[in-house]
Parts: sequence; C-alpha cells; structure tokens
Amino acid sequence: MDTQTTDNSLNITRVFDAPRELVWKAWTNAEHALHWWGPKHHPATEIEWDARPGGHWRNCLQAVETGEAIWHGGVFREVVAPERLVFTFAWEAPGERGMETVVTVTFTEEKGKTRMVMHQVPFQSITERDGHDEGWNSTFDRLNEYLNS
Repeated sequence: MDTQTTDNSLNITRVFDAPRELVWKAWTNAEHALHWWGPKHHPATEIEWDARPGGHWRNCLQAVETGEAIWHGGVFREVVAPERLVFTFAWEAPGERGMETVVTVTFTEEKGKTRMVMHQVPFQSITERDGHDEGWNSTFDRLNEYLNS
C-alpha cells in the first residue's frame, strides 16, 4: 500500500493478487461492489451503479455502531474497460450536496496481479483529505479481502 498526498489531492496505490478483469468487475458491477464498498466501520448497504459514461452512481454507507446512513454519489465521466474509471464523488445531506471531487482509478496488469492507482482531487482541507485517505484505505482492505475470498 502506498499513499501520497498534496494539500488538495490524494493518491493511493494498491497491488491486488487478482487478474485485472476481476478487479475491474469488482469495481464496475453493483453486485460485486456491495461486498466491499465502504470502510469497515461504514460498509455499503445499498448501491446504485450505472458504470458507463454519463451513468450515475449512488451508495449508502451505514455506520456499524450507530446505524446512521450516509449517502454519496456522482457521475461516471470515463469508463475504459478494463483500464480506467473516472467519476465524480460528493457526499449528500438532506437538501444539499457536498463539494464534488473527481476520482480517477487506473488498473494495470502485472504478472497476473493488478496495480490499482486511485487519484482524488480537489479537497477543501487537509482534514477532509485525510478522512478520505482513511476511508479509501479501509475500503481497499475490504476489496482485497473480497478478491481473495
């Protein structure tokens, strides 16, 4: 695992012991994503996933301890199978939508494994960026567990 940051961006690199096509399916198929999306303490309970350019996505994360539901979503800008996903990301609150970031995820085959590089930008604060860093890394731990199950 490798995380690199600037004040308003986040880069996370992971290598999964799984073929690129499988990692791609885990990212682009709602049935797969439901098994790993969200950090351990806020796993996804609902996923709406239309992985095509212009398609919308929306997910509900539910706090394990309190049951609080947190919605987030966006629009897929690029879907280049099995190499690249670009989508917008924003948290939702009743009656409002948070600041939008752009997430770019690339997938590279390396001797039967998959190198995934995720880049997210811009963040309004270091605190916001660091929260996403923690959340994404926990989410990618869950993805790794799912791919190896």
